[in-house]
Amino acid sequence: MFPNCSRVTQPLPTTASEPAYLTGLNPPQREAVLTTEGPVLVLAGAGTGKTAALTARLAHLVATRRAWPSEILAVTFTNKAAREMKERVGRMLGDAVEGLPWLGTFHAIAAKMLRRHAELVGLQANFTILDTDDQLRLMKQLIVAADLDEKRWTPRMLGGLIDRWKNRGWTPADVDAGESEAFANGRGQEFYQAYQDRLRAVNACDFGDLLLHMLTILKKHRDVLESYQDRFRYVMVDEYQDTNSAQYLWLRLIAQTRKNICCVGDDDQSIYSWRGAEVANILRFEQDFPGAKIIRLEQNYRSTPHILGAAGGVIAHNGGRLGKELWTEMDAGDKVRVIGVWDGPEEARRIGDEIEAHQRHGGALDEVAILVRAQFQTREFEDRFIAIGLPYRIVGGFRFYERAEIRDALAYLRVIHQPADDLAFERIVNTPKRGLGDKAVAKVHQLARAQGIPLTLAATRVLDTDELTPQARRAMGNLIGDIMRWRDRLNDLPHAELTRLMLDESGYTGMLQAERTADAAGRLENLVELTRAMEEYETLPAFLEHVSLVMDNDADRDTAKVTVMTIHAAKGLEFDTVFLPGWEEGVFPSQRAIDEGGLASLEEERRLAYVAITRARRRATILHAANRRIYGQWTSSIPSRFVGELPPEHVDGETTMSGGESLWRAQWAEQSDPFAHGGRATGRGPGWQRAAAAGYDPAPKRVAETRASTATFAARPRSDIAIGQRVFHTKFGYGAVAEIDGNKLEIDFELSGRKRVLDSFISLA
Repeated sequence: MFPNCSRVTQPLPTTASEPAYLTGLNPPQREAVLTTEGPVLVLAGAGTGKTAALTARLAHLVATRRAWPSEILAVTFTNKAAREMKERVGRMLGDAVEGLPWLGTFHAIAAKMLRRHAELVGLQANFTILDTDDQLRLMKQLIVAADLDEKRWTPRMLGGLIDRWKNRGWTPADVDAGESEAFANGRGQEFYQAYQDRLRAVNACDFGDLLLHMLTILKKHRDVLESYQDRFRYVMVDEYQDTNSAQYLWLRLIAQTRKNICCVGDDDQSIYSWRGAEVANILRFEQDFPGAKIIRLEQNYRSTPHILGAAGGVIAHNGGRLGKELWTEMDAGDKVRVIGVWDGPEEARRIGDEIEAHQRHGGALDEVAILVRAQFQTREFEDRFIAIGLPYRIVGGFRFYERAEIRDALAYLRVIHQPADDLAFERIVNTPKRGLGDKAVAKVHQLARAQGIPLTLAATRVLDTDELTPQARRAMGNLIGDIMRWRDRLNDLPHAELTRLMLDESGYTGMLQAERTADAAGRLENLVELTRAMEEYETLPAFLEHVSLVMDNDADRDTAKVTVMTIHAAKGLEFDTVFLPGWEEGVFPSQRAIDEGGLASLEEERRLAYVAITRARRRATILHAANRRIYGQWTSSIPSRFVGELPPEHVDGETTMSGGESLWRAQWAEQSDPFAHGGRATGRGPGWQRAAAAGYDPAPKRVAETRASTATFAARPRSDIAIGQRVFHTKFGYGAVAEIDGNKLEIDFELSGRKRVLDSFISLA
C-alpha cells in the first residue's frame, strides 16, 4: 500500500507580480491560501508545512483587502503558536499586520469576549480567573461543608469531573443522573452547581468557564451572537483535531452565517482525548458545513520515504480517519529498524551504546530523542545515562527522581533509614493528609529546637504531653508507630517489598487511587517503577546513595544533551534520530487502552504511534523487550500489535519476520494461554515459543553466549531441577522449588515468599 513515498511535483506557474507570501508554496498549499470563500478543511499531515500555509492565508486575506485585520478570527492552541503566526505575518506585510486583535488561543479570545458581556452570566467585567490550586481549594471547602469523606471524594476527583463536563459544553443543568452518579453517590450535579454559585459569588471563573459562559451567552442572546457573526468575515482554526466539544460548538455558532471558516488539522494526530479532545469534530466537518472543500497537504518536508511509509502503514489500520498518503522528494534513507531485546535494562544499554557510537562518529546529541509511551519508562534510561556519563534532558516533566510522588516516597524511606533526617520528616508528616495542621507541626519544631533533637524524636516526646489536641496526638502517634514498625521490618523484608507495604499502609497509594485521574494513574505507575528500581540494589542505604548521586548530576545547561520525553510531549517537534522503546502489548498500546477503552482508545494509541514515528527526520528505531519486570516479577512480553502493522518494505528488523507481521501473528497464535499474553503472567507461552522456533531470538548477541538460545530454551526445560530442591536466585535469595511448569517455577523463597520465576534465572544451591 505504501511502496513508494517519493514523488515529484511541479509548482504552479508564477508571475513577476506574485506576492512574496506565495513564493515557495506547493500547489495544495497555494490552494489552501487562495480558496478564501466557503468552508475549507485543510488536512495537513505531519511535516507538510501547515503553518506556512495558514500564515500565508492570513496574510492573503489582509493583503487583498478581503477583510480588515479586526475582522479575522484566528484561533490557535498555544500562545507560542499565536506569537509565531503574528510574527510571520508581520514579516510578510509589515505594518499592515498591526491590530490583529482576534488572533490568539481559545481561552484568550473567549476571555476577551466574556469581559464585554460578563453581566449576562452574573459576573462583573473585572472577574478573576482562578488557577488550579485556587479551584481545588474552593472545591475542598464545598466537600468539607457537606461533611463528606475528603479522602474518598477528593477535590481533584471533583475537579476532573467538572472539567470534563465543561469541555463537553455542559452547564450544571445539562448533567443527568447517570453522570451525576460519578461523585458522592449521585451528588455530582449538586456539587457542580454549588461550585458555579461560589465562583459567581466571588466574581471568578476557571478556564473552562471562559468558553462555557460565552457558549451560554451566544445561545441565549441572539443579538450578541449576530454581532460576532457579522464582525468576523473569516474564521481560521489551527490544530482542529484537538478541539473539545465546547470549542467546537463555539466555533460552529460564530461561523454559521458567513461559513467562511478554514480549519487546519490532522485527524491522524488526534492524541489528546484524555483532556477532552474529540476527533469526531474534524471527521464530521463536511456534515457541519455542506459543500466544504477538502484540501490535503501530503508532501512532507521532514522525513525520509521509509519513515513515512512505516508510519503510513501503521495508521492505515485505523478505521476512523479521512485518509491521506504522505510522500517526499527526499532520498529513501535508512529503513525503520525494529529491534527485540532481552529485557528493559538491556533496552537502555542498547540505546545508550548506539547513542555513544553516534556521538563518536560526529553526531550531535541535540538531534537525538528517546520517546516513551509513559513517564515511568524514563527511569531506566536516566540510570543508564548517569552510569555512562551521557548528558540528557527530560522535556515536558521532571526527571524521574524529582517527581513529587517519588520524592515523597524517598522521604519516607530516608526517615526509616535515618530518623534524624528532619527535611524528610517535614515532607511526610502530613502527606497524605492525616489531620496534622501547622500548629501541631510547629509544636514539634519548637520542642526539637529547645532540646536540640531531631524532629522524629521530638514528635515521640510530644506525645507524652498535652501540647497537641487529642486528634493530632492520635495522628502523630500513628505516624511514629508506623515509622518504627517499618524500620523493624527492614530486618526481615526486602527493601523493595517494604516500600510497597509502606506506600499502602501510609495511605499514599490510596490517596492517588482515590483521585481517579490520568495524572494519578501515571503517578502510581511511577511508584511501581521506583520499587522495581530498588530491587537492583542489595540494601536500602545502597539505593538511597544511588539516588543522591543521580540527583546531584546536573550537567552544564549549555552542554548538548539527548532528549528524553513522552510521545505526547513530542508532538510538533522533530529530531534527526529517534528511539522508540517499549513497543509491547500492555506498554504501547497501554494496558488501560486494551482493557477499558475499546476500539476508540486503540485507534488513539495507533495515532500516537504515527506521531512517534513521524518525529524522526533521518533515522527511527523501534525496540521491544521479551521480558519486563512488573510489580517485582519478571513477565514475558510480546511485541506491540503496531510492530506487526509495519509494512515489510520499510522495515529492517533484527528480530522481525516479514516486517514484523508474521512474528506478531505467531506470538499471538495462542491468546487463550495466559502466558502468551504479555504483561500479566510470568514465563513464555506457546505463541512465544512458536515464534522462537521460527527463528526469533529475543536475546541480544552480547548475552547469547551466556543464555541458551530461545528455541532451545523453549523446547527443553532444565532437567537438573526437581520439586523440593534448594535453589538460589540473585534477587530473591535461597528457596525451595514448589512447582514446575516447563520453564516456569514456583519457588518458596526464605525471605521473599512464593515467587514465580524462569528457570534460567536460578542456580542450584
